[in-house]
Amino acid sequence: MVDRLVNSEANTRRIASVENCFGSSGVPLAMQGRVLVGEGVLTKMCRKRPKSRQFFLFNDILVYGNIVIGKKKYNKQHIMPLEEVSLESIADNQQYRNGWYIRTTTKSFVVYAATSTEKQEWMAHINKCVEDLLRKSGKKPVENHAAVWVPDTEASVCMHCKKTQFTFIQRRHHCRNCGAVVCAGCSAKKFLLPQQSTKPLRVCDACYDRLKHVPSSSSGEDSAAVAAATGNKLNTTAGDSSNDEDSDEDIVSPGGESHDEPRFYGDNSVLSSADDSTIATPSSTITATSALGHSGVGGEPAQATPNPAAPIVGSHC
Repeated sequence: MVDRLVNSEANTRRIASVENCFGSSGVPLAMQGRVLVGEGVLTKMCRKRPKSRQFFLFNDILVYGNIVIGKKKYNKQHIMPLEEVSLESIADNQQYRNGWYIRTTTKSFVVYAATSTEKQEWMAHINKCVEDLLRKSGKKPVENHAAVWVPDTEASVCMHCKKTQFTFIQRRHHCRNCGAVVCAGCSAKKFLLPQQSTKPLRVCDACYDRLKHVPSSSSGEDSAAVAAATGNKLNTTAGDSSNDEDSDEDIVSPGGESHDEPRFYGDNSVLSSADDSTIATPSSTITATSALGHSGVGGEPAQATPNPAAPIVGSHC
């Protein structure tokens, strides 16, 4: 698929269109051998609430950004090298469905698709690109990834001391090693996490005590154990380790409209086979009610709609 598209005029036009949609807020994406494999809207669990994000899958990178005007303008471009990407499916629950983890060494978060079919398509295409890239480079899969942050609204009290209640004055903090929501008193120390930053980062007391007794190369592997010890339930409604901030442009008004299926170019084995159009113009639409509630305006899926009977949770974008 990639070899067939790599030098095609259609691929060149598609990449140019993505660059134009990001404008000055993005970086040039066209380069020798790069192919736009697919694109579409996913709901990304952010620190405060779920938000729609436009994703672009290339054969070597995964790009996403905030939707300013659907199919016309995006900003806050993020680029994730596929060599570092690892996916893990999340079981459906009463509140959220069709989700999976996207993890890298510096940034990890959860996304949700509108349907199980879209989830399968996205995961299959991303995994295929990662496998092809690692095979060609001869590199091994990355084993240590950044922790996925627990959403703000999932923790009303500190997950470490179990005493401090969070208020407007008593702020929440996230441990950069395990992702737990903790108070200032339980996260006063910093520790160098080389894969995430060249500067020491805030960590909870449990992580600090554990990390200072283990080799630095093992710190990433140790985060999962610490997460379990602090009660960080990463298999449910985790957020985002990227610390992206909320903004007014992220707000999508509720509505009963449909959303466009993702497009995967040059692959006839998926439901949404591609043509030579530049930016996705799907031939069919589906409703998002089967995944995260109603769909939003402009063709993008609306923010996740919790089940009123389920506990309210949140996240970090």
